[in-house]
Parts: sequence; C-alpha cells; structure tokens
Amino acid sequence: MYRLWMCAVLWAALAQPLRAGEFDAVRDLIRGEIQSGAVPSLSVAVARGGFVVWEEAFGWADRDGKRPATPRTMYSLASISKPFTATALMTLVEAGKVKLDAPVNDYLDVPLRARIGDAREATLRRVANHTSGLPLHYQFFYADGPWTRPPMAETIRRFGNLIAAPGEIYEYSNLGYGVLDYVVERVSGKPYQRYLRENVLDPLGMKDSAVVVPPGPQGDFAARYETDGRATPFYDFDHRGGSAVYASVHDLIRFALFHLKQRQPGQEPILSAASIDEMQRPTAPGGYAIGWRNAGGMVSHTGGMGGVSTVLAFVPEKKLAVAVLTNSRSDLPGRVLNAILNRPSPARPASPPGRLFRPAPQLLGEWHGAVETYREKIPLRLVIDRSGAVTAWLAGQPPSRLTNVSFENGRLVGSGKGDIGIEEANRRPYFLLYSLTARGSRLTGGVSAISMPGPRVGNALTQWVDLARSEP
Repeated sequence: MYRLWMCAVLWAALAQPLRAGEFDAVRDLIRGEIQSGAVPSLSVAVARGGFVVWEEAFGWADRDGKRPATPRTMYSLASISKPFTATALMTLVEAGKVKLDAPVNDYLDVPLRARIGDAREATLRRVANHTSGLPLHYQFFYADGPWTRPPMAETIRRFGNLIAAPGEIYEYSNLGYGVLDYVVERVSGKPYQRYLRENVLDPLGMKDSAVVVPPGPQGDFAARYETDGRATPFYDFDHRGGSAVYASVHDLIRFALFHLKQRQPGQEPILSAASIDEMQRPTAPGGYAIGWRNAGGMVSHTGGMGGVSTVLAFVPEKKLAVAVLTNSRSDLPGRVLNAILNRPSPARPASPPGRLFRPAPQLLGEWHGAVETYREKIPLRLVIDRSGAVTAWLAGQPPSRLTNVSFENGRLVGSGKGDIGIEEANRRPYFLLYSLTARGSRLTGGVSAISMPGPRVGNALTQWVDLARSEP
C-alpha cells in the first residue's frame, strides 16, 4: 500500500502544471460560442509530456434539465468510435485470433460480395483503412420511429457490395466499421459492446465510456441537440463500430495517451508498441491507417452526426494530445483544437463556382445496364453528350438530368432524381448520387440514395451499377 501511495505522490510531483493564463484565450472563445447559443456545451482536455494539464467543461450537458457538463460527462463520439473498434480488432490480432491481411470474409457468415475484383483481397486491413471497395453508407434508427436495426448479417446481405476492386480507391465507409464490430463479435463470441468494455475500456481505466445501444445512455451523459436547438431522440445504427461509442473527455484524453505510448497509472498494456505503431502507419490516401488518420505530423480522428461534433488529435513529436467534445453540430471543436495548437483555423471555404463539365471522349454516347438492388435489377440508360449534359433514365421513370457532374481520376460523379425501390431509402425523400468508374467499355460503381437535408440525419444507401457502352 505504501509503495502504491509513493507512486501516486511521485506521479503528481512529475505532472506538468498549467502555465498561468495559458488557455485563457481558448476559454474566452468557448464561452463566447456557448453564450451565443452556438453549442449547448463543450468539454476539452489537453495532455502534454504524458500528463493531463487541462480538463474543463462548459455549458449544459442537458439544457432542458439544467444539468451542467463536467469533464466526466459522457458524450457521443460519432466517428471517433472507429479508433476504439480498431483497437479492439488489434487485441484480437495480438491474440492470434485474426490476421490483418486475411480476407474479412474468413470471419463472416454472410460474405461481402465482390462486384468487381477479388473478394479475397478485401482484407481486415483494407476494411479498416477504407480501401476494401465498400461504398458510402450510413443508416440511422431513431427511438421514436417505427424502424429498428436489423441483424448485421442482413445489412451485409443487402448492402455489403464491393463496388470497387479492393485496394483500388479510398472510400470512407461506416459500413466497413459495422463489419469490423461484427467480426469482433463473431471471433470473440461476445457482443461488441461487452468485448470493448472488457478488453479496451476497463483495462484502460475508462469508467465513463461505453458502447451505447438501445434503450440509450444512462447516467451523466450529454443530450444531443440539433442546430435548431431541439433535442435529438436517441438513435442506433447498423454500423455501431463506426459510431456508437460514448466517452467523457477525461477518459478520451487518456485513450489518446495510451496511443501515444504514455500509459497512465492503472492502464494495462492491451497492445504492444509495435501494434500501436501499426495502427498509425498510413496505408491509404489521405494518411488513413487502422482507425486513425496520420497526416502532417498529427494523428487524429473527428466525428460528426446529428447532435455531435468531436475531435481527438495527438502530435507524437510534441507529446501533445487534445480532445474536444460538443453535443451539437458545429465547427467549434476544430477551432478550439487549432487555438490550442496555436495555428490559424482555415477560412470557411466559399461555395466553388460551378464548373462546366466537358466529357472525355471515352464517355460520350449511350450506356445501358442496370442498378442492381438487393430486391431487383432496374434497367438504367445513361446518355452523355458533347455539350456536357448527362441524363439518366431508370426504367418507367422520367429522365433525370444530372447536376454537379465531374470526371476525375477515372470516376464519373453526378447527382439526380429517381427511385431505386428499396424500403430503407424511401423512409425519407432522397436524391441519387452516381459514382461510376470508367473501365473501357463499361461504367461500374454505385448509386447512393442519400436523404435530403432535414432536422435529422437520414441515410445514405448504395447499390451496384453496371453499364456497358452501346455501339452506335
């Protein structure tokens, strides 16, 4: 007991104190935004040299109930859930239960379907770094709505299409992290939330953290608010591994310190230094690695969805880590991060002027094929003329002139109208986003049914498209 007490005393003695007034300007920024009503609350933590030097919370965790936020208040993390799922995955790698470069289908009961390329090349690593070929995907299930999350096997059956060859492109996909949390469940024999609790959260001393599933969070948690000020009902996803973790800023900064190899008292070495390095080694465009983005000397992840904006970042060279959590959609976490790092926040980009689409010669003409949903094949005709007009005809529907058309790196992208006839998409009005890769005499890829903007985040659901050029 004496030795433990002495360790605690030494740890406190070594802690780097906060320099007088060091973050006063950041506090003023946060208080000003809260007073203006921009966000209900914000929690922030900073660690330097292996020690937490600042933890503070501002505003209301529950504005209606007048419950103030504290550094121990649990916030929805949104996509910062991904580094947690990746950490869980790496514990299974270290235990010899999975291999990073083995096909993900080796660990699934319902396989991902390669519409192009070889499904065996869709490895766990490529799922984790968003290069497996899985498409854009998110799907929300609100507690006050009639729809509930389906079994993950059914989600994979309906939407688990590799629409690009594995390793061909980077496409950020929440579905991939839903697949990974399902792999964790199947390999460990435990529910994802239990495995994460027992093998990541508890060993790292993260008592104010959890994977939150229906009926919703309990205890000291931050209610989620939309930008109009209304509280958002609890919602679930079919990609919990990408979105469902809650944590306090007190816990989250310690998670960052673990990944900086600066373990805190009581934290267990759940991963080796080599595994931590592997998680941070970029293997995809933009610096994405295994659950982290590593670019410009900073390892980070951000999160954003209905009632959530978050950022977690650390700079290994400076041994500096920052966590910022809010319970509303806002750019404030990024601005707070930049203020702490003493770097200017980038100006908000102006809407780019519309560029005239000038089709490459290989695109001109008529293309015929189909949108293949999990229900049926819907005939599709696409016409691209020299003027840059791109028109899509889905069988039995009026023609749709595509807008915001571009052709870069061999991909034709454009938005239009239409109905692809799947029930999940039709829960809300939506538009269609085509993203097709030119492959000689074929255009292949996906069409995503994306919910129109509204008071709540909707869905983005992608199905396979295969078109062939019609001979004149």
